[in-house]
Amino acid sequence: GKNTILYLDSGCSRHITWFKSLQEDFIKKNGLSVTNGNNGKGTTKGFGTIKCNSVIFKNCSYVKGLQYNLISISQLCDIGYEVFFNKK
Repeated sequence: GKNTILYLDSGCSRHITWFKSLQEDFIKKNGLSVTNGNNGKGTTKGFGTIKCNSVIFKNCSYVKGLQYNLISISQLCDIGYEVFFNKK
């Protein structure tokens, strides 16, 4: 369903999910408020790890009120990945 799709986001500063059960090793911890591109707001309620096939996304924020799972391109680049976009 929609809740298991991960979207790459170039404007997102960290990995974020709205679906807590996707996360392993979840730690409940209140954090910052988040505003998305549609001016929707949510609050960080904890952190965990999301596994997608063989890729592991650590320190993903669980944000109650968000309606998408966003993977931060800048966070991927910070740990050494390269992300390329093209027409294909």
